[in-house]
Amino acid sequence: MAKGDESGEKSKLYVLKPLVEHWPAIKKPKGHVHFRQKILWTGICLIMYYVLTQVLLYGVNPETLDMFAGYRAIIAGASGSIMHLGIGPIVTGSIIMQLFVGAKIIKLDLQKSEDKALYQGVQKVVIMLMIIVEAIPQVFGYLSPSHSLINMLGGTGARAVIIAQLFMGGFIVFWMDELISKWGIGSGVSLFIAAGVSEAIITGTFNWFPQTSGAMSVTNPPAGTLPKTIYLISNMSLGDLVGGGFEKIFISPPNPIIALIGTIVIFFGVVYAESSKVELPLTHARVRGARGRYPLRLMYASNIPVILMAALLANVNMFALIFWGRLSNFPILGHAWWLGKYMPGSTQPVAGLAWYLYSPRGLHTWLFPMIDPRYAGYLAGHAPWQMMLKIVVYGVVFIIGAIFFGKFWIETTNMGPEAVARQIEGSGMQIPG
Repeated sequence: MAKGDESGEKSKLYVLKPLVEHWPAIKKPKGHVHFRQKILWTGICLIMYYVLTQVLLYGVNPETLDMFAGYRAIIAGASGSIMHLGIGPIVTGSIIMQLFVGAKIIKLDLQKSEDKALYQGVQKVVIMLMIIVEAIPQVFGYLSPSHSLINMLGGTGARAVIIAQLFMGGFIVFWMDELISKWGIGSGVSLFIAAGVSEAIITGTFNWFPQTSGAMSVTNPPAGTLPKTIYLISNMSLGDLVGGGFEKIFISPPNPIIALIGTIVIFFGVVYAESSKVELPLTHARVRGARGRYPLRLMYASNIPVILMAALLANVNMFALIFWGRLSNFPILGHAWWLGKYMPGSTQPVAGLAWYLYSPRGLHTWLFPMIDPRYAGYLAGHAPWQMMLKIVVYGVVFIIGAIFFGKFWIETTNMGPEAVARQIEGSGMQIPG
């Protein structure tokens, strides 16, 4: 299918142009936004995000399941709160638009400003639709209405109330993301992910509450890495430490020291990679002696492709869970173990395609069982070769998908080689030779 600029035919999406032009949006700043103002808006949105993650959904049954439990680090938000959907609809809407443009289903030339503006406008509409699409399945067995709300409004009315709250939360996240992108620092998507990860790191490191309900003891130590380490060392004899205490401190979940060390190593590794760049020498085409440099970062597309791919896999898990449970009578896909099998009361797959595409949960779930038979229980009935195959499949799919999304991301943000070349040429600079 030819592109619009090659055939002279405009995309059929232009029928949505009147809607896009009148779609409510955050006004762009007319001039330079001062750093203090950027900090102010970013801080306001961050505080609002943290506050809203503590606002619980009204009328939800306490016995609920979080469909995105395994992807909270990427989806952000908080389970059971008005921020339950997190950034999922935003990222999913972006994925859909990128896939449609990449597959030439949508004929848009993103190098043209008019087509790019339409693309961004339609993407906002798709995001609104995805908020509804991701909210509706939640109320059927996962964020079920409470009995009191059902008695008050009926089953349909009770579900509508929860869906409305989820839509409101998704809508607020969408607006805060756009506000930060135009008036703040960076993007709201990255900020909210960083906020959630930071909260998880602090909680996992310093949480002094017991791992399970009940009195604190050697078998039920604090959940945080540092309090657990201090408590076990203080309350266990040397023989107990040698006989399993050090193992519990260093590698046994939750929050072992090896996880904290790994987090620190990854953090500094990412910081180093983000700061690494290659500078292209430039000279002015007309002014002799005028020179400059154009920096090319090693992590050129940043973390956006990883976020997009993780969100895609989260949606795969969500729909596999729905087909296994609520849509079990659906032809072919309903209750199909090869698509994804789930134990009652769990959102983590134990077999099928969804299991192979589900992120491994720590070294104790795959590496340690292959080294020490005592950890074989974490394999959940799978053979070691199946776990190795899962690691390979997940890694290959994730890397290829991230590369795919990275390519489209740099094209849609005018970071591709042709766009950069035009920017350099437009500034009157050129690469020597």
